[in-house]
Amino acid sequence: MSTAVLDTAVLRTEFRLFRREPAGIFWVLLFPTLLLVVLGSIPSFRESAPNLGGLRPVDAYVPVTVLLGLIVGGLQGMPPTLTGYRETGVLRRMSTTPVRPAALLTAQMLVLGAASLLSALITLAVGRLAFRVALPQQAFGYLLALLLALLASLALGSVLSALARTAKIATAIGSTALFPTMFCAGVWLPVEAMPDALADIIGWTPFGAAAQSLNEAAAGGWPAWSHLGVLAVWTVLLTAAASRWFRWE
Repeated sequence: MSTAVLDTAVLRTEFRLFRREPAGIFWVLLFPTLLLVVLGSIPSFRESAPNLGGLRPVDAYVPVTVLLGLIVGGLQGMPPTLTGYRETGVLRRMSTTPVRPAALLTAQMLVLGAASLLSALITLAVGRLAFRVALPQQAFGYLLALLLALLASLALGSVLSALARTAKIATAIGSTALFPTMFCAGVWLPVEAMPDALADIIGWTPFGAAAQSLNEAAAGGWPAWSHLGVLAVWTVLLTAAASRWFRWE
């Protein structure tokens, strides 16, 4: 049996396993949109805010909830799964078969990446249909920033998978890392409403740079190359770290 056929079989298996996991489907696919619906249901969130440059809070929170799906997928989805496979010996047993262990890592990234992008699409659609949030005016720039943010999230998830020895530790580390990344993405305070000094600092983090890139593209401008560059550099650094530290056993 060819390597491509085996890799496809692994991908299908991982997709079935994800589909059978209600918690993963909820947190990655549904929670970001649910948060947007809750916030958008607050009357004051549908009124223009001076500290947001005239935007309504619900307008500012669409890019935030889009990022939230990516963050949850990378930090909460991948580390417990891969660490659990290592802990139970699945990866070790795979290394003795024609199936490449790397195929499992690739499959995880593809499944979680697809789920995260679907979550972003649902969030954008609900924002538009339910709250009249304008679709991104610079679609290509928005897509580029979204893909770079997704790669950074999956790379960070790979690093956490490499560092954690057990699935419980992976879950704990992922949950701990989730809160600062959510802050950088603007979950508690949109980047537009942050003081300039804080926004500049946040802009050097992957999800702070992603939030600013999505905001710029949503408003019709091309994302600043400095923000896209921050995302690209973080992705390369995190991928290199994951490759160096990851162990199959």
